[in-house]
Amino acid sequence: MKLVVGLGNPGKEYENTRHNVGFMVLDSFDFSYTLEKKFQAFISKQKIHDEEVLFVKPITFMNLSGIAVQKIVKYYKISLEDILIIQDDMDLKMGTYKLKMNSSSGGHNGIKSIISSLQSENFCRLKIGIGHDYDISTVDYVLGKFSKKDQQFLEEHYLLFQEIILSFIEEGVQKTMNQYN
Repeated sequence: MKLVVGLGNPGKEYENTRHNVGFMVLDSFDFSYTLEKKFQAFISKQKIHDEEVLFVKPITFMNLSGIAVQKIVKYYKISLEDILIIQDDMDLKMGTYKLKMNSSSGGHNGIKSIISSLQSENFCRLKIGIGHDYDISTVDYVLGKFSKKDQQFLEEHYLLFQEIILSFIEEGVQKTMNQYN
């Protein structure tokens, strides 16, 4: 079983904010008709090429994402190498992405929470660049809305992000990193 987690904050006020890019990528799959609320998350269980996959949007708010992830990992007995977290990354320019395995949180509070809850950094991340405006506080920046141009860029790249996720599910982390990094 694979676990694909999109990070974000629940609620209308956080829709289309930079910190919610993980939610936005999962929403591009349009699993809304199969979402189930449990383990402090919205979960869609799918079968993709004979592989059971859980697509998850924690509703614990970003800084407590690890609570939901840990509950799901424990209940379904998911191996750490079968986890993909989709997150925003201020250190990457808008329009870029990077797949990483076994790395620190880089200051991302959602990732800090997951590392703490799982007691490991050994899971894969799809980091999607949101850039940074140093004239704005970090909190205000990540909770700010995407510009029309940046929103359009994301929408134009949803298919690429979906390909990366499907590659992770079908081919595993190493082949996916080799192909898309």
